[in-house]
Amino acid sequence: MLQIRRAADRGHANHGWLDTNHTFSFGSYYHPEHMGFRSLRVMNEDRVAPGQGFGTHEHRDMEIVSYVLEGALEHKDSMGNGQVLKPGEFQRISAGTGITHSEFNPSTNHTTHFYQIWLLPESKGIRPSYEQKTLDATGRRNRLQLVASPDAEGGSLVVHQDARVYLASLDSESQVAHLLEDGRYAWLQVLRGAVQLQGQSLETSDGAAISDESELLIRSDDDAEVMLFDLG
Repeated sequence: MLQIRRAADRGHANHGWLDTNHTFSFGSYYHPEHMGFRSLRVMNEDRVAPGQGFGTHEHRDMEIVSYVLEGALEHKDSMGNGQVLKPGEFQRISAGTGITHSEFNPSTNHTTHFYQIWLLPESKGIRPSYEQKTLDATGRRNRLQLVASPDAEGGSLVVHQDARVYLASLDSESQVAHLLEDGRYAWLQVLRGAVQLQGQSLETSDGAAISDESELLIRSDDDAEVMLFDLG
């Protein structure tokens, strides 16, 4: 069963320096039917103006995943980490008992386009930690590349939740399949392009909650990039 969340139906706010879309309730956007899906709590698609960003702020008890589509995102936190996230890299922050951090677009002339995703952790009060990795693009060319998992499988980043996160870059009219074990769920987010999921059309920035399916078939209508969450 699929429940499709169309891009145009998301919450939206434009603050001048930040143009943001919320798949689930976030900030001033509230919709009782869209509070998250399983452990997936936030799916924000953000565009940050040149030289602008999120000043120092606090998080706790959340797994925060960031993925840049265009531009760059400069990260600094209270754990002493300071790195620039670029396309092709994946970042995970476990806020745990509490961290502060800031995120800025370091460019003077290019907008940063990225997704920030929050997953509820398996337990509260874990020790805060940070990871960032460059991903081999060939590993997701017309196949699903595992980028985050509870046990760092295959060199993936660790998320403290029963969730596995995959990326795939699909050529036009290519197809990938993913098996879902009994009792598991999935969320597919189309980062760019257009795909068919179980024969239903999804376009750029659309998402879909998936339940009671044993095998997912994702077929691209044109060049596309997708992120898939396999959730307990």
